[in-house]
Amino acid sequence: MLHLKREQTVAKDGSTAFDQHYMARALELAVKGRGLVSPNPLVGALLVKGGRVIGEGWHQKLGGAHAEINAIEQAGDEAEQATLYVTLEPCCHQGRTGPCVERIFRAGIARVVAAMQDPNPLVDGKGFNWLRTRGIEVTTGILEEEAAELNAGYCNFMLHNRPLVTLKVAQTLDGRIATSTGHSKWISSKESRIEAHRLRSQHDALLVGINTVLADDPQLTVRLIEAVSPRRLVLDSSLRVPLDARIIADEMPHRTTILTTPRASKEKISRIQEKGASVLVLPEDEHGWVDQGALWRKLAEMGCTSVLIEGGNVVATACLKTRAVDRVALFIAPKIIGSGIDAVGDLGIRSLNSAIEIEKIKVRILPVDILVQGQVRYLS
Repeated sequence: MLHLKREQTVAKDGSTAFDQHYMARALELAVKGRGLVSPNPLVGALLVKGGRVIGEGWHQKLGGAHAEINAIEQAGDEAEQATLYVTLEPCCHQGRTGPCVERIFRAGIARVVAAMQDPNPLVDGKGFNWLRTRGIEVTTGILEEEAAELNAGYCNFMLHNRPLVTLKVAQTLDGRIATSTGHSKWISSKESRIEAHRLRSQHDALLVGINTVLADDPQLTVRLIEAVSPRRLVLDSSLRVPLDARIIADEMPHRTTILTTPRASKEKISRIQEKGASVLVLPEDEHGWVDQGALWRKLAEMGCTSVLIEGGNVVATACLKTRAVDRVALFIAPKIIGSGIDAVGDLGIRSLNSAIEIEKIKVRILPVDILVQGQVRYLS
């Protein structure tokens, strides 16, 4: 277990170097639950006593013990008078498991340090109040931005009852995702594709259009890294997906959902389901495509808190038009191909005053390409 000298410096926000150090470790622990606990949040916790870590835990599986409980169980009787560091406000309600605050109180913990308040209306400050009224010291806001970013999908889901949607594009410097003949492998480098798989692993689901499936027969997994692959979603209004497509014929068809409309063949729906994939029939819009409003509502009902859109041009354009995209991740390769398939089609924008803006931009220089990420702002 980790030991630190008990020399503390106080930061501007009132936290100590110890608080920030231990919270950083709690955030590392939280990541271990990625791909295993959604729609629950990623949470990490550790108990510290006398400058020594006596217990660590994280939320390991949906329906399983929460991070705080796992840390307390590891610490055992030593938890009494210890400080608990946790990345999210402890729950105070009965869900799949009992209230964490009660277990914290019974363990005799003297202080709770939390990164952020839980936006879940069932918690939302009530956990902190419960602890304070029982004499437990509570400190909040330690590495809050990092904790909020870790659970951005969960927070958005709780606040808006819809998934957080990120549009990922791999494009050339002149904004093309393929040549005029449709050739696209590979625009981005191997290193960028590894980073893209890491981005996939941070989302509950990966969404593509049927044209991408027909053109590339993608696997839509995170095979380039060690992580849990997200659910695979395919927009296919008339159910054109081949029965031998890899997303259906591979070893995990149960992770694939085809989103279609009432026009789809009932016989083909049955054949897809026989292979282990699922089919959702949703209303169609005025163009005969899957209605996006129905799509996002259904995904929310399924407990999907974050979606990564990967293609192609038609899906990217449609989702930007309906303002469904919250964030973008653009992998820009140092290549120019001239005429080709645009990353985004006509959005109906005729004035720069109506252009979609990207805020809070982060730029990373990868070994070959450039990754630009940011939040989407719709001006009108």
